[in-house]
Amino acid sequence: MQSTDPISFSRDELARYHRHLVIPGFGEAAQKKLKAARVLVVGAGGLGCPLLLYLAAAGTGTIGIVDFDCVDESNLQRQILFTIEDVGKPKAEAAKHRLQLLNPYINIVTHCTRLTSANALDILSHYDVVADGTDNFPTRYLVNDACVLSGKPNVYASVFRFEGQVSVFNYHNGPNYRDLYPTPPPPGMVPDCATGGVLGVLPGIIGNLQALEVIKVITGIGQPLSGKYYVFDALRFEGHTFKIAKRDDNPLTGLNPSITTLMDYDLFCGVTTAQDNIKEISPAALQQWKNNGIPFQLIDVREPHEYAIRNIGGELIPLSTLTDNIDKIRKDINVVIHCQSGQRSCQAIRLLQQQFALHNLYNLTGGVNAYP
Repeated sequence: MQSTDPISFSRDELARYHRHLVIPGFGEAAQKKLKAARVLVVGAGGLGCPLLLYLAAAGTGTIGIVDFDCVDESNLQRQILFTIEDVGKPKAEAAKHRLQLLNPYINIVTHCTRLTSANALDILSHYDVVADGTDNFPTRYLVNDACVLSGKPNVYASVFRFEGQVSVFNYHNGPNYRDLYPTPPPPGMVPDCATGGVLGVLPGIIGNLQALEVIKVITGIGQPLSGKYYVFDALRFEGHTFKIAKRDDNPLTGLNPSITTLMDYDLFCGVTTAQDNIKEISPAALQQWKNNGIPFQLIDVREPHEYAIRNIGGELIPLSTLTDNIDKIRKDINVVIHCQSGQRSCQAIRLLQQQFALHNLYNLTGGVNAYP
């Protein structure tokens, strides 16, 4: 009698996944669950690269990749999917090419866009499990809320300097990110990896743990980190697991839920405010200013080591020293402020507008990354 099981393996697939198929308690049943699974990976960066490699190698049937960024040479210290030949290419597309070379039996879907409140629910609707490898609070809250509202488990990880964290949120109605962090930290209190740094091997360690939790969620083996929060200290080689309890005041799942739709997460996390009025200038428009002899001051708010790698001729005033150097900022002409991608420069402009009432400031769209 012909099998009615819609999931089957070719001879080549059976050979490829042999080490899985012979594991007691895993075997063909779990491997079929992997092949049938659809996993969305948010972020193809330091965490996303090892996560994607191992999900692809394991035979995850469909992998979606959300990333709007392009490969930069500074990524290669830890983002092991990419090579020097990928610099300048969209990360999602470069990752897809590499993963297809690793495993031609799976399907890779790319979303070369920024995940937003407008598109998140639609993108997530095509997947069973979401893996969050992002590096900023607005997107973490966005991913969490979208997962809860759409009923998807959220396998979370983060890294900073020498420490990594892993958890599984919204698994079988378990705790979610808002049970751990009810409110975001004040803007600027927690630096991102671009300013604070991260040891290159750490995302590999944590990204593999994240891949492990995704596989456990898909296959049902073991006990996923639901209701638990694992913290790894690379310098001491110590790991600690903390329990997470569901909060009655969680606005998504508590006693009186108040969030029923996605919100403005930049506003929620204080990245922007309702009163923000930040003017933007594109690299092309800035070049026109130069060609037309329009006077302006160009300020670079990155760190000295970033400036040494590449700069576009701006005056270096790191964001952390900006208020101490207010006398260096011109008041009589337009001032263009930039960083690597445009995020820190937005913070700088907001600070200068609020504390010093400067309104001659422009943010260079896309920062150095977008400058030819």
